[in-house]
Amino acid sequence: MSERKQILLRLDPAVHDALARWAGDELRSTTAQIEYLLRQSLAQAGRLPANVGQLPRRGRPPKQAQPEQAPSEQVQPEQAPSEPAPPPED
Repeated sequence: MSERKQILLRLDPAVHDALARWAGDELRSTTAQIEYLLRQSLAQAGRLPANVGQLPRRGRPPKQAQPEQAPSEQVQPEQAPSEPAPPPED
């Protein structure tokens, strides 16, 4: 992956707050939200370069698929203890 460019961006505080809230709603950082919006705007204008790299994936990596087990090897989930039987009526 190529090195990412760093820039200083001066924003109106209200614009930054709105971006930060929007980013939070979409589970992104403010920086990732700005880059997402810039890429989206470039693509809509037909100005996104063909050789642009993918956005880096953030967050927890996907779960790895576990190999299939034979039916005899499958672990059965533990069953919750059943409620005790009521005492016999006399």
